[in-house]
Amino acid sequence: MTMPADTALRRFFREHPEMGRRDRAAVAETVFDVLRNRRLYAHLAQSGDGPIAQRLAAVSRIRRGLPVRSERADGSPPDWLARARDIDPATLPFAIRFSLPDWLAPAIESRADAAALAAALLEPAPLDLRVNDAKGGRDAAIATLAEDGIEADPLAIAPLALRVKGKPALEASRAFVEGLVEVQDAGSQLLAMLVGPKRGQTVVDLCAGAGGKTLAMAAAMRSTGQVFACDVSAQRLLRLRPRLQRAGATNVQPMAIDSERDPKLGRLAGRADAVLVDAPCSGTGTLRRNPDLKWRGDPTSLGRLLEQQQSILEAAARLVKPGGVLVYATCSLLPEENERQAERFEAAHPEFVREPARTALAAQGAGIDPADPDGDPPGLLRLLPHRDGVDGFFAARWKRAR
Repeated sequence: MTMPADTALRRFFREHPEMGRRDRAAVAETVFDVLRNRRLYAHLAQSGDGPIAQRLAAVSRIRRGLPVRSERADGSPPDWLARARDIDPATLPFAIRFSLPDWLAPAIESRADAAALAAALLEPAPLDLRVNDAKGGRDAAIATLAEDGIEADPLAIAPLALRVKGKPALEASRAFVEGLVEVQDAGSQLLAMLVGPKRGQTVVDLCAGAGGKTLAMAAAMRSTGQVFACDVSAQRLLRLRPRLQRAGATNVQPMAIDSERDPKLGRLAGRADAVLVDAPCSGTGTLRRNPDLKWRGDPTSLGRLLEQQQSILEAAARLVKPGGVLVYATCSLLPEENERQAERFEAAHPEFVREPARTALAAQGAGIDPADPDGDPPGLLRLLPHRDGVDGFFAARWKRAR
C-alpha cells in the first residue's frame, strides 16, 4: 500500500535536514496542492516536456500565482504552461475539473450540491481545537493561546470548539502542553457529543484510534466511570497514553483487541451504557486533510470496508445494555457506508430505536438546527464541509429498547 502523504513528507524531511523551515513549508504546500488537484494538473501537463513530477509541480506553482523557472529571455513561461495557467476549469469534465478519481466521481456528481461539495474538498482544512473544560473554559483557552501569539476564535457549531488562524507552532504552546486544548475537528467533536456520555457510566469506544473522541468523552464524564478505548492497533493506543496524561483523563482504559471478535470484549457484553463505533471507512469526508486518499482508494477496498463495518456494528450491539446508546459514525460521504449501513442494521435489530441525532446535539448546546436539512436522511446526522464548515461526517444514534 502506498505510504500516506504526511508520513512520506516526514521521512523526506528527516533525510534532508539541511532544508530550512521555509523550504519545508514550500515543499509541503506544493505536494498537497498537487495531491488535491492531481487529475486536473495531469490533464494540463500532458503537452509539457520533462519528468511528470516536475511538470505537476510547475502547474501547481503557476496556478497558485507563484513564479516558475523559464528558459525564455523575457522570463515568460513556455506555451503549455501558460495554457495551464489560463484555462477555465469550468470547461472541463466534472471529474477532471475537481480532480476526482473514477471510483468516487459518480457519487459526488450525482448530488444536488455536487459542485459546491467538490470545490470544498479541494480546499485545505482549517485547524480546529477542542477545549478541555476539565482544565478550563473557552475564554481561558483563547487567552492562554494568545500568550504564545496564537489567535483562535470560538465556533458556534460545537460548544468547546475553537478555530485557529494560520499555521502556528501549536505543540510548543502552553495551552497544548498543559492539556487545555486538543486538536480535533469540530465535526468530530459533535460525534463524541452525540454519544452523550454521563458521569459514572461505562462507555466503549470500539475503534478508538489515537483517541480524540475517547478524550472528549472522558472529559465530559469528568473522569468518573470508565471509558474503554479499544483498537486493533496497540501502537495507536500507545500514542494515546501521553495524550491521556496531558489531558488529565484518569477514567480511560486502553484495550488492545485482535478484532471485533476478541474474547476480551465478552467481559463488556450487555454492560455498556454507551458504545461508539467510529468505523473504519473510505475517509472521503476528510479529503481536505488527506487528499492522497483519493488516489489510494478503490472499489475493492470499499467492499472490504463495508463488510468490516457490518461486523463491527454487530459486535458493538452485543455490548449495549437495555436502555443504552449505540452511535455509528464514519468520516465518509458515501451512502453505502452511511445511511445504507444504518438501514441494514435497523432491519436486523428492531430492538435498537433510532433517535434524532440533531435533536440530541442541539439539546447539549451544539449550534446546530435540530431539524434535518433538505435532502438529509431523517434522524441521521450528515456534516458537510461546504455547508457546515467541518470535515464530512455521518452518524446514527440508537437506544436499545430491550
